Amino acid sequence: MQLNTIAPASGEKHARRRVGRGIGSGLGKTAGRGHKGQHSRAGGYHKVGFEGGQMPLQRRLPKRGFKSMAAGTVADITLAALELLQAPEVDINVLKAASVIPSHIRGVKVIKSGEITRAVKLNGIAVSAGAKAAIEAAGGSVA
Repeated sequence: MQLNTIAPASGEKHARRRVGRGIGSGLGKTAGRGHKGQHSRAGGYHKVGFEGGQMPLQRRLPKRGFKSMAAGTVADITLAALELLQAPEVDINVLKAASVIPSHIRGVKVIKSGEITRAVKLNGIAVSAGAKAAIEAAGGSVA
């Protein structure tokens, strides 16, 4: 094999469409653009969603809804949930691994609901005032 003998496989290359080159080519006269109208003319262009001047569908339909980017990123867990969790140290990853909170949650806050009797060390988790008192009373700590 020589560099000057390399050629593409048969059927790989297609001849480009030469429009407006006479009747015999099959693409003479209107050059495949049909008769009249915006698309037949040079520079014929319209935006995506353009409907010929009619009010476009995305503008005819009413605006609806709002999705807050901040909503649903902080989860609340109770003291009762911490009691059931058999881990001496708790952080967000431990809670996700135990399926106590969903995986998309970015922040956690412990609220005072239920009882806690064992010592638990919390790392990087927000705590309400009542929950902090209950955790420290049980011998735990909040970092």
